[in-house]
Amino acid sequence: MHFFYLDESGDTGKNLNDKEQPIFVLAGLSVADKKWNNTKEQLDEITSRYFEGNPPENFELHSHQLLSPKGEGPFTGHPIERRLALVTDLIDLIDDLGHQIHYYAIDKNKMAAEDCQFETIFDPKTPYLLAFEYLITYMNWHVKENLGQSARGMIVLDEKEEHHESIESIIHNRRYKVANNQKVKWIVEFSYPVDSRKNPMIQLSDLVALCIRRFLEIETGYKPNIPDIVKQFYGECFHKIDKRVKSKNIIERNGRRLEHLNTYISGVQSKPSTQWRRAYGLKRG
Repeated sequence: MHFFYLDESGDTGKNLNDKEQPIFVLAGLSVADKKWNNTKEQLDEITSRYFEGNPPENFELHSHQLLSPKGEGPFTGHPIERRLALVTDLIDLIDDLGHQIHYYAIDKNKMAAEDCQFETIFDPKTPYLLAFEYLITYMNWHVKENLGQSARGMIVLDEKEEHHESIESIIHNRRYKVANNQKVKWIVEFSYPVDSRKNPMIQLSDLVALCIRRFLEIETGYKPNIPDIVKQFYGECFHKIDKRVKSKNIIERNGRRLEHLNTYISGVQSKPSTQWRRAYGLKRG
């Protein structure tokens, strides 16, 4: 079993004109059941080392606290250099253990300007719902094509009350209502963690989503006044994240009128320029 975790960054509902958060990202990591305990143990070691063997009681990793300008919560007053080093260690952990990352990013301004010519069962102008619907396609493809005939996937996502009904409708539709060749068959279960904030894989997914969003906001020109050192940091983070993504291209669905949905998904997507690595002095691979 492969667990596909999901968390979001930049969710402002149907507000597509948010200048502070112009990019929406739904992202996470996939973890094979045999690697779960090892990942949790190494994550605990990293955070314990950061707090010099004495982490706060009931510590939870919240990326917005870790990466706020002066640090918040358990990171209040901690030097930015130490906090960025922790981010690097956590992203390196994902790479070292060979976990894959999945994400879909939306440029809200593009979404506001585009109209979906495919009739959906959800509001295609709600970033979270479009991203969730697309990532079901991506994860089903990933299990089928890359993990072997006996592999199956389970999606674990942070519960969002405002999206709950639509998410349930999307899941039901993709399982039972679409044509046979479109039905989700390799993702066998969808679940919400009992306490998502205490789930370490959701916490890592939250960090991945925030790093992707901040990089894309810089890369696509929404944050032009960010200091170069900050740009470089997020460029390096994205470089490591991007290596763990199995497909850089949109996984398209084939079927009646689905080319319109594929066009819309591609049209509102936020992605870096073709030569983005060169701008950050990074090499592919």
